[in-house]
Amino acid sequence: MKNFPLYLLIFFTVLVNSQEKKYVTLVETMRLMGSRFDITIVAEAESAAKKNIAEVVAEISRIEKIISSWDENSETSEINRNAGIKPVKICPELFGLIERAIKVSEITDGAFDISYASMDQVWKFDGTMKYPPTPEQITTSIARVGYENIILDQQNSTVFLKKEGMRIGFGALGKGYAAEKAKALMISKKVFAGVINASGDLTTWGRQATGEKWIVGISNPLKKENVFSWMPLDESSIATSGNYEKYVVIDGEKYSHIIDPRTGYPSKGVNSVSVLSKSAELCDALATAVFIMGIDTGISFINQLKGTEVIIVDSENKIHKSNGIKFDNNP
Repeated sequence: MKNFPLYLLIFFTVLVNSQEKKYVTLVETMRLMGSRFDITIVAEAESAAKKNIAEVVAEISRIEKIISSWDENSETSEINRNAGIKPVKICPELFGLIERAIKVSEITDGAFDISYASMDQVWKFDGTMKYPPTPEQITTSIARVGYENIILDQQNSTVFLKKEGMRIGFGALGKGYAAEKAKALMISKKVFAGVINASGDLTTWGRQATGEKWIVGISNPLKKENVFSWMPLDESSIATSGNYEKYVVIDGEKYSHIIDPRTGYPSKGVNSVSVLSKSAELCDALATAVFIMGIDTGISFINQLKGTEVIIVDSENKIHKSNGIKFDNNP
């Protein structure tokens, strides 16, 4: 449902004096949850930073084992296998994540929906599709989608998918959640500062070793070398959803891989959406939702959320932004 660009640029100092202490900034890049993760840790010694990065990797791997729909042994897979059959008892962590996902579905009128995984893959973005799906194929594709059919029993900590063949998936939420959980772990261990960038779902804590805020560059999605805004992140997060790396053109019309789970049709009119907020999990979910909502509805929605902002680049490469974003230039 989402494709995460790597055009968020972050700047830091590798070794500097900060008051009386010296801090080392260590960065490691690796593949986790099927995506690129860039993990930055600021610590008093390289050995400590390496240990912290190992702990971050372990935490992300732990989360993947719970939420992965590709792992047959995960609790998520167990929920999907029992769709239409019986409720499945799950751990409080996954229960809470699903509960929050449903709340996002409710406030976005279903533009975000973890049951999107139920959709039949009638749209192909691998170059093999020569004609768009028929209306009948689209209707069939979304027949099992609908967050209102995810039944939660808080007392027994169970989840039940009412319709046979229903599935849930965390492709539009999981990496942001993992980044947020890894950050929380580092804060609990009093790690000085850091950044976790999960393929564009980025969260920070603390500040650079200089004491300055982390700075993120948001660039033109079609010209990634052209940064149109530098933005400070202070104990904050950002996530971006874009359609410029995965799409199909049929008879001169471009179809995005980001599908509206309510209609089964690709979203139009937007190239990228970047959401800024305290929570990487929330940013991740809302970036997808706003992309599907479109420019006017999406910005109006974000303007009603305290502490949350959005930058939208439309299909004509023009910038639209929520009330709290102050830069004026276009890419």
